[in-house]
Amino acid sequence: MNKKKRIDPLTGEALLKKVKELESLPVEERAKECGYSTVTKSGTERVNMMKFYMAMIEADGSIDLDGKQNGNGRGGRSASYRISVQSNGNLLIGSAYTKQMDLQPGDEFEISLGRKHIHLKQLDKQEAS
Repeated sequence: MNKKKRIDPLTGEALLKKVKELESLPVEERAKECGYSTVTKSGTERVNMMKFYMAMIEADGSIDLDGKQNGNGRGGRSASYRISVQSNGNLLIGSAYTKQMDLQPGDEFEISLGRKHIHLKQLDKQEAS
């Protein structure tokens, strides 16, 4: 079998250096070469572009996404940026996301539906009233 050896995803300076070396490749190929792909049970290769982009942002260090770095342990589950519709039809976003956005009970959102997307827009306190 011609099985490609799985590599751990690169991070930090190593990631930035490798991406620069591979700048002639399409971004999806760069993500694969940097370890941001998995092979499913059926043998299909999936590239996790969101994790790749997040690792790039973190490695670059010029953007602070949550502004809340704490050094007291793992801090629970981290957001995977993927959710599934539950058996009762509900779509649960979860506290990892609401904490990142510093949302409070009672905060309201406007929902707009597209053909293949749901867009949530947080309403200002004046709009919500």
